[in-house]
Amino acid sequence: MIIPKRVFLTKGVGKHKERLASFEASLRDAGIAPFNIVRVSSILPPGAKILPKTKGLEYLSPGEIVYTVMAECSTNEPHRLIAASIGLAVPREKSQYGYLSEYHSYGENELRAGEKAEDLAAQMLATTLGVPFDPDTSYDERKEIWKISTKIVRTMNTTQTAIGDKYGLWTTVIAAAVLIP
Repeated sequence: MIIPKRVFLTKGVGKHKERLASFEASLRDAGIAPFNIVRVSSILPPGAKILPKTKGLEYLSPGEIVYTVMAECSTNEPHRLIAASIGLAVPREKSQYGYLSEYHSYGENELRAGEKAEDLAAQMLATTLGVPFDPDTSYDERKEIWKISTKIVRTMNTTQTAIGDKYGLWTTVIAAAVLIP
């Protein structure tokens, strides 16, 4: 059984004439290219400590299999705005698991994409904890309800945006939550 005890957030952007190479460049920019990445779903393990990227990387070795929740978006359309975001919702109870959300979009700035990713993670956690929410209320109204409930201690996100290369090179953005056993 593998239950990660730590997590760090990272993001990156890459450009290249080949889509795969632009993805690799985004991994390099994010600092996670030397690992064998396995994508996993969206559970933040109970009690997992959130580390800064530099500290989290100290626990990893090149070639290691690394579990990540990753959002990715690519374009070769010149001047197209792309975004990838990971949202995180942490419950107050350390024994309860939290949520990580992956969000990617076109035409949204960093603030908007980040808020949507946070909102998704908080909604998933809220439904698990029995905190009522109305999906038709605004993000700010829902955020206030979650604060009042005292069951969700915090939300956060990491978001990477980029504008498609003006010459049509592939541009890829990623955001990732790296889980460390």
